[in-house]
Amino acid sequence: MGKRIGFVSTRFCGTDGVTLEAAKWAEVLTGAGHQCFWFAGELDREPQARFLVPEAHFHHPENRWIASRVFGCKRREPEVSERIHAMAARLKEQLHRFIAEFAIDLVIAQNVLTIPMHIPLGAALTETIAETLIPTIAHHHDFYWERTRFSVSAVGDYLRMAFPPSLPNIAHVTINSMAQEELALRTGLSSIVIPNVVDFENPPRFSAERKAEVRRSIDLAPEDIMILQPTRIVQRKGIEHAIELVRELGDPRCKLVISHEAGDEGYEYRDWLVEYARAGGVDLRLVRTSVSDPFNHRNCKQGNGDTLWEIYPHADFITYPSLYEGFGNAFLEAVYFRKPLLINRYATFVRDIEPMGFDLVAMDGFLTHRNVAQVRELLVNPERRGAMVEKNYAIAARHFSFAVLRKHLNYLLINFFGMDG
Repeated sequence: MGKRIGFVSTRFCGTDGVTLEAAKWAEVLTGAGHQCFWFAGELDREPQARFLVPEAHFHHPENRWIASRVFGCKRREPEVSERIHAMAARLKEQLHRFIAEFAIDLVIAQNVLTIPMHIPLGAALTETIAETLIPTIAHHHDFYWERTRFSVSAVGDYLRMAFPPSLPNIAHVTINSMAQEELALRTGLSSIVIPNVVDFENPPRFSAERKAEVRRSIDLAPEDIMILQPTRIVQRKGIEHAIELVRELGDPRCKLVISHEAGDEGYEYRDWLVEYARAGGVDLRLVRTSVSDPFNHRNCKQGNGDTLWEIYPHADFITYPSLYEGFGNAFLEAVYFRKPLLINRYATFVRDIEPMGFDLVAMDGFLTHRNVAQVRELLVNPERRGAMVEKNYAIAARHFSFAVLRKHLNYLLINFFGMDG
């Protein structure tokens, strides 16, 4: 019997990792006969399935006021505590309404009980789960102890209470084995690892006409070589290495295209990258069209700009030189679209992905002459390129497909509801 499942976070909108993975989970769950509903402070989901509460967004003025007074310091003023309590009480009332109005059977908390971007919402959701005993899956993407900005705080009591909480009706899910071990070490909580996934069972489709349109929108000539950096412009993405690669290739046809603009983390890094590219003679293109969530069918139907799925097929090579990733969506997406790629050996890749035997251009913190030669060979040798991408697709289909996610979610639902769930 299908369940009514409520996703809860600060936002489900755009192309951040949490939004993308939540949409994939919803796709798999809907395909299994369940119904999905959405609670957040920013939503671009179907109106009949969403419960919008602006106060739940981490950019809400009250939440920003609270965050500015509890991180980077160790003492909390009584007024701050009072305002946390007041905001949590308002949000808890809305969470109870959400569960009641949509008759929710299961809550999936998407990173909102993981990283303290919104302390009142984490506290409110924890209390709601404790009061209702509703079955809950807490999907953890990145913990507060992984981020320097949360290392000094005046809210250790809230962090221990709600980020994440220890309650008998919560099943915890991490996205890599290091996070699983660190969660157990710090809190004693057990979890299962569910990696990020892509629908490898259904290969992508695209048309030659659309390819011409997309390339024209980026102002690329037919002979240009599109080197795609498919990430947001944030410092941990290591985009300067992609600029170095294009500079070292020394081919004026090579254009570096970044698929997302800067956003939540400011514009200083973007401005530095633009100057760095200019100084190195690298033609850098920032995609200014809307790059929306390919799994959010409402976006696709309403024509809210190019999806990332419309950018990938037209790249000749992918750069992914991240310094740190919780998992690495862009890696899987490049493999899905059968594109060769350069990857930096970040810790999660080394531990959870590399042992599977992917064929990649791998750098280890810095770009070498050998890396550049490998990329140059891939750009001119279609046989070598074809063998690489087909091997990678086959490996990823075994380990990171929707079938893997389906198996894990079935396991969690059976644990909560039995075989009839």
